[in-house]
Amino acid sequence: MKLETACIHAARDKSHSTGAVAVPIYQSATFAHPCVGQSTGYDYSRTQNPTREHVEKIVTALEGGAGACAFASGMAAIATLMELFVPGDEIIATDDLYGGSIRYFNEISVKNGIIIRYIDTSDIPAVKSAITDATKAIFIETPTNPMMKVTDIAAMKALIGDRDILLIVDNTFLTPYFCNPIALGADIVTHSGTKYLSGHNDTLSGFLVAKTPELAERLHYLKNAIGGVLSPFDAFLVTRGIKTLAIRMEKAQQNALVIAQWLKTQPKVTAIYYTGLPEHPSYALTRQQARGFGAMISFSAGSVEIAHNILNKTELILYAESLGGVETLITYPITQTHAAVPEAERLARGIDDRLLRLSVGIEAVEDILCDLERAIGR
Repeated sequence: MKLETACIHAARDKSHSTGAVAVPIYQSATFAHPCVGQSTGYDYSRTQNPTREHVEKIVTALEGGAGACAFASGMAAIATLMELFVPGDEIIATDDLYGGSIRYFNEISVKNGIIIRYIDTSDIPAVKSAITDATKAIFIETPTNPMMKVTDIAAMKALIGDRDILLIVDNTFLTPYFCNPIALGADIVTHSGTKYLSGHNDTLSGFLVAKTPELAERLHYLKNAIGGVLSPFDAFLVTRGIKTLAIRMEKAQQNALVIAQWLKTQPKVTAIYYTGLPEHPSYALTRQQARGFGAMISFSAGSVEIAHNILNKTELILYAESLGGVETLITYPITQTHAAVPEAERLARGIDDRLLRLSVGIEAVEDILCDLERAIGR
């Protein structure tokens, strides 16, 4: 089944009698037992709910995994993931991560005795040098947020070899439509389903997808124990969003390619970070391990005044945190997504007061360009 078809039909339930085309919303906290010792397969909605199970099956199929868990947010997924580890375990993480992940690692995981070491994971030799006997996982985001660095997933898996180290990949930016990390060697894939999977800026969700049945079972156990699960109605919304994932990703990427090329012509823009530009250092690697480049662009304005001018003057483009919806959004990482990252670390990674991040939507690209041109000025 092609991905475009799987987005719509991968988990279709042919067993129910109503013939409903849309998945029903099972808005029930508990389920009755037929008799002693028997179950319908559903007992309590924290443990499992038919609507949530449906979207989990879709995401499992799209990622090529053995099982998926759906959570109330991307950070609820990350929080549950980190319960795989015990005090003294060491995790090597991409240094240019989403700020919320960094905040959780630094403020929660470290408190719980987990050792976090931030490394530029696009530099495979640097990661090799960083691995110790205590290393239990390598957590990568590719492309990174917001500097768009790319990690070679297959090379990272080859580096791990037969060591007892989990390879975890945040696939939020590219989605399973453009990239399948499990096929490249990842053990667990994470998503903020709030973003492209739901695609309409109307619900929070998160996912963990496991490569093996054993790992999927362990994650389901933790999901039930911790309880940060996706509600039935939100599961319905994400399912509905995924149905149009293919056409949204294609259109958004098409727009992003045009906008990135246009930004190159602007004298008030000093740097552009987009993996779809041939001059991007990881352009060839992206073509090798992904089917597309996505629709996330970061760029630097010539001054903080120009950056603020763009944020204040766009009208069609919304100045808002988040990404992956049908609307084009512009974000100021230094005060929004990465505000919790210590200033010295932000600056070392290039996240300064001139950097802007653009989540390109599916509007007419001419209208997006017109709005940018008015805001940037000549």
